[in-house]
Amino acid sequence: MTATSLTEQEYQEFSKFLEQQCGIVLGAAKQYLVRSRLTPLVARYQQPSLGALIKGVIQGINREMRIAAIDAMTTNETLWFRDVYPYEILTDKLLPELAQHKRPIKIWSAASSSGQEPYSMAMSVLELQSRRPGILPAGVQITATDISSAMLEACRKGEYDNLALSRGLSPERKRLFFEAADEGRMRVTAKVKSMVNFRPQNLKDSYALLGKFDIIFCRNVLIYFSPEMKAQVLNQMANSLNPGGYLMLGASESLSGLSDRFEMVRCNPGIIYQLKAR
Repeated sequence: MTATSLTEQEYQEFSKFLEQQCGIVLGAAKQYLVRSRLTPLVARYQQPSLGALIKGVIQGINREMRIAAIDAMTTNETLWFRDVYPYEILTDKLLPELAQHKRPIKIWSAASSSGQEPYSMAMSVLELQSRRPGILPAGVQITATDISSAMLEACRKGEYDNLALSRGLSPERKRLFFEAADEGRMRVTAKVKSMVNFRPQNLKDSYALLGKFDIIFCRNVLIYFSPEMKAQVLNQMANSLNPGGYLMLGASESLSGLSDRFEMVRCNPGIIYQLKAR
């Protein structure tokens, strides 16, 4: 066996640990994913092998190493304005409708990864305000959360390389909402950055301290969870919505068999879910 080999027992033990810590279910035959994500940590933390690293992570012998392993397994790449239609629904339907309440509209980007989703929301809001001045008299507040402390720190900086900037971002938006940063990178402008508050949050834990929201984006997150965990997350999100609030899931996700607390609303294209009155 090599230093980066992974036995079936080690994989099963780590899979169980990851589900207990984050709710993420790896499933069968995902050894390659664990190897690719965790192998760089072997040298960083001077471990003799991947197996030794995993054993140390599970036992909690080094808190920093444990956090780094969870960060590595929960970090997912994302796109600017992913799938397009959620942001069109946001600006064409949800924001104008909710603005009638004459109070700040509160949006939560759950599992915000590297920041593209909440910053795309902020840009969408600014574009709507430019097109229709006065449409949002009380403004919009965006909270973005992730389990990864390293990812949150990167999000707060708001700096992206050319590869990240090429994925879903139009030249016009790049010109309007970004400025030059160091080493050829670009940074979201202060105006965009000021609209988003990044906070740590494990979706397995209570959301009570986050407050209440009018819109929750939880896109392409539930696919990683067990059915029980999905139901728990959806119930907590329902509790976190103001009356009549909306939930936006990923294109391949549904509430079928998981929650009866939402009403499906068909948009064209796309589907959103509105909290039922109780």
